[in-house]
Amino acid sequence: MARSIWKGSISLGLVNVPVALFSGVKDTDVHFHQLHASDHTPIETRRFCADEDTEVPYEEIANGYETDDEELIVLTDAELATAAPRKTRTIDIEAFVDVTDVDPIYFDHPYVLVPAGDSEGTLRAYRLLVEVMTRTERAALGRFVLRTKEHLVLVRARDDRLTLTTMRFHDEVRPAKDVPLPTKRDKPAKKEVDQAVALIEALACPWDPERYEDSFQKRLKKIVQRKRKGQTVEVPEAEKEPSPVPDLMEALEKTLAEVKSG
Repeated sequence: MARSIWKGSISLGLVNVPVALFSGVKDTDVHFHQLHASDHTPIETRRFCADEDTEVPYEEIANGYETDDEELIVLTDAELATAAPRKTRTIDIEAFVDVTDVDPIYFDHPYVLVPAGDSEGTLRAYRLLVEVMTRTERAALGRFVLRTKEHLVLVRARDDRLTLTTMRFHDEVRPAKDVPLPTKRDKPAKKEVDQAVALIEALACPWDPERYEDSFQKRLKKIVQRKRKGQTVEVPEAEKEPSPVPDLMEALEKTLAEVKSG
């Protein structure tokens, strides 16, 4: 059963809606313990001083920040704590935006917000927010503090509930112009564009998340089960890198034919 990781309220001016925050995703990864291969003893992580070659207790560890000119600034945990945001129990709404205007590159981690309590006032206010945000197709932009970090968040309606997505600040997103492109960029031929468009249209389908599964996790679980049964796990040969496309038009035509034939 899912458990809330934060409780507080959505604050919209003088309107406060008590809510509880739940993670919107679950961990389905296969986790391993690090072991010494020869005797399967668990591996421990310890911190050592590089100069003295001695283990350093946690309380003696400081925080070093290296400036652009390679100057080392040392801060204690207490000094770092002075920059921590003031812990509050509110999601402070600052504005409303059209959901379609928000570039998904800013999205970080999804959560679900549910009413905190079953009083009539709490439920009525929560249902009102869901109804209004569904009808207007707008999302609320706000801020809140989770653990020790202040987050920019987007709150929107989904499946008769409110969802909250933490977001990246604008200076965390790398501008596309900072990523280099080849200097020589010839415009593709019209027939190549038409063929590529036809391929995309042939592969087009409605979005259905249940069609897509994590095949790596499936393979990993099968390997674990084989080892559990004492079976041999054969290591496949490394795949060769695909060769460059000799004829782009021919490759597009063949791919489209394969897609159409199923």
